[in-house]
Amino acid sequence: MQGYNGTIFAYGQTGCGKTHTMIGVKGDKAMNGIIPNAFDHIFSFFDDAQNMKKKFLIRCSYLEIYNENIRDLLSKDVTKSLEIKENKDTGIFVKDLTTCIVKTIPEIEAYMDHGTA
Repeated sequence: MQGYNGTIFAYGQTGCGKTHTMIGVKGDKAMNGIIPNAFDHIFSFFDDAQNMKKKFLIRCSYLEIYNENIRDLLSKDVTKSLEIKENKDTGIFVKDLTTCIVKTIPEIEAYMDHGTA
């Protein structure tokens, strides 16, 4: 929460539980995965009275790496393969990856649902 980027990366064989660990059981708060719990943690930080005086920018992207192909799961064309690039000033990035600004948990959950579909 100090202004750094964060990444959640799940790796493993098909069927080993990556999706369950990351997402959990939708609609069951006790069975939330890492991502919904991270959403709660991040947005509760901004709801704190002391932090409400500050301005924050929350952006989200959703990508899949499968068989060495990178797909933007928020793009209109999810079949297009993207490339990893490096910029000497900003570091490594995925060229043409969709990035969305979000302000609420329901908004970021809607992007996640769209990307998961």
